Amino acid sequence: MFLQSISSLVFRLPSEVPSSLSEISENVFDLLVKPVRKLVGQKGFPKPTKPQEKTIPKILEGKNILLISPTATGKTEAAFLPVLSMLLQAPKTPGIKVLYITPLRALNRDMLERLEWWCNNLDIKLAVRHGDTEQKERTRQSRSPPDILITTPETLQAMLSGWLLRQHLQSLRWVIIDEVHELADSKRGSQLSLALERVRHLICNEFQMIGLSATIGSPEKVAQFLVGDKRPVEIIRVPVAKLVKLKILFPKPTEED
Repeated sequence: MFLQSISSLVFRLPSEVPSSLSEISENVFDLLVKPVRKLVGQKGFPKPTKPQEKTIPKILEGKNILLISPTATGKTEAAFLPVLSMLLQAPKTPGIKVLYITPLRALNRDMLERLEWWCNNLDIKLAVRHGDTEQKERTRQSRSPPDILITTPETLQAMLSGWLLRQHLQSLRWVIIDEVHELADSKRGSQLSLALERVRHLICNEFQMIGLSATIGSPEKVAQFLVGDKRPVEIIRVPVAKLVKLKILFPKPTEED
């Protein structure tokens, strides 16, 4: 559900952005803290993709970002690499610092598998929580909260009814919403927006918002859904052209032709 007017939404234009971190280093991976850079090398990433080049410096600068880029262009890494880097530099306090929200439980499980290697090597506590999570695991999370929690909009809403989990969310600093276009302009999206506003009211502070999507018909509206009214957000569009190899087969002419 959107407000009828989006005139109050603030967008940062390139001309308005001061000298940024991206101008300091030719390789944006160099902007990450050493432990994360080391793992990037172990993963064998030769160089940043276009979405990573444009997005990593902006996230490190603390800006709210909506990244629109095709599938298989490194969107996920563009979001979580700088967040992991900043998380390692943050004070070592208990509580949930990062919420990674996806619209589907299957995506939750995929993200858990994708992030486990990074978090295990960085000594960062990671967990997933959704409707299928066993009670034993829910109790463990309540007693010893993860640094990063992967969840769904409905589960976040349910978490706010528990006193312990509300206390753990006091440490929240980053929220990443994957496949954000699936939630915008829907009842689930409205519930998520309300839940995030409740968290802001709870912690009396703002947190950095990062939205990811492969395709969006109305980026400005989705950006407003992502951050709410009157909060600045930067839309990053990265149309990446895919290399297409064509092989042409044709018959060899004969004398009869």
